[in-house]
Amino acid sequence: MQKKMISMLAALAVAAIAPSAQAFDIGGANGWKFSTDGFLNVFATYESVGTRPTGVIGGEIGGDQTGTGESQQQFRVRTGLLPVGFGLNIQAPTTNGVDYAVRLGLYPQVQNNGGSRTDLSPNIDFREINMTATGSFGQILAGRAINLYQAKNILTDMTLFGAGVIGPVDSGPTMGHIGYGYLYPNFGAQIRYTTPDLNGLKVAFSVNDTNNIGAATIRNVPRLETEISYTTVFTGGRLQTWVSGLYQQASFSDAKFVTVPVTLNPDGSITPEHVVPAVRPGGHVTSVGGAGGVQLDIHGLQLLTSCYGGRALGMLGMQGADALSADGKERTNWGFLNQATYQLTPVVKLGLNYGQSRAELAGNDTELNIQKQQAATVAVTYNVNKFVQVIGEYTWAQDRWFNGATQDANIGAIGTFIYW
Repeated sequence: MQKKMISMLAALAVAAIAPSAQAFDIGGANGWKFSTDGFLNVFATYESVGTRPTGVIGGEIGGDQTGTGESQQQFRVRTGLLPVGFGLNIQAPTTNGVDYAVRLGLYPQVQNNGGSRTDLSPNIDFREINMTATGSFGQILAGRAINLYQAKNILTDMTLFGAGVIGPVDSGPTMGHIGYGYLYPNFGAQIRYTTPDLNGLKVAFSVNDTNNIGAATIRNVPRLETEISYTTVFTGGRLQTWVSGLYQQASFSDAKFVTVPVTLNPDGSITPEHVVPAVRPGGHVTSVGGAGGVQLDIHGLQLLTSCYGGRALGMLGMQGADALSADGKERTNWGFLNQATYQLTPVVKLGLNYGQSRAELAGNDTELNIQKQQAATVAVTYNVNKFVQVIGEYTWAQDRWFNGATQDANIGAIGTFIYW
């Protein structure tokens, strides 16, 4: 069986962005098949970050550079937004009209873990461990895979095959526009049903492993996600549109007080262990979100707009610590990404996009809280051949707080992909 699947994270974007690739395929006489697919990318990045304002809360632009009161620069050789991907696929013989398959996806990094030349332990991420049953009824997936909510928002971003904003993960991927136009949908355990293709229309629904929502860690209500997508092809072009949704609740402990461990402060002082009142004892929070987008391809020009909004979503990873105010109230989060790419020649593509993510004040938030994260990227992609690309990027990014303070970054990246 031939495959053009780069990974579950990239699968829906491959046809439009990546060169065609075929997986290695081994078939047995008994009808079982084994194949591999994947990609490897390496980027040289240089980041110049302005001074971080004093006392502010949130903001991702400084990444792993933690200094305040001074500007910072950093050069790395690393993977971009996508890690290295290596997929192993096992397909069973078609039985009673149903195709059964198992996928294991391994996603390591090429860079060292931090600045130490003795720490050679890059992150290895098992993002995909799932089985599927596909037939005339559609598809059932069980296991670990990319979540539905905001998946297409990241899959259609051109910096998926680049670097974009560098971000806070020293030994992991860069962020692209994660937190700067959409949120990271993450990969999670789930049971998912997808309808068959209904003249371009597909509907998917999943019951998912639950997340903490900020400091609310009691999770006794299922996490539900859905996606409705429509794709059509016409003379000289293609149209894709989608909407997705998320719903989950979580509760706080009934405990009235909590113990805060010893803390090392940025100024070098130490705060000893102490007891403080708990956040909203016995209360609960609700995380709900909607997202959508439209992508139009016509005669080499591709236009994209996507957006999201909701409550208790966070500013980077879905439902992270910043989804709630310090006193446990749900923040409103929203954002968008606009993008245009143009196939200048059969081997050269130009791209430009701009996105932002925002949070509204909630609970006991102050003007020191993060208000907006925005970034713009210009990219040039050159296809060396059907399986090798070279990508060059420039990204400007800015974090802005409610008091008007800002921090800027200028980021350059040049790298290469090989697909199989």
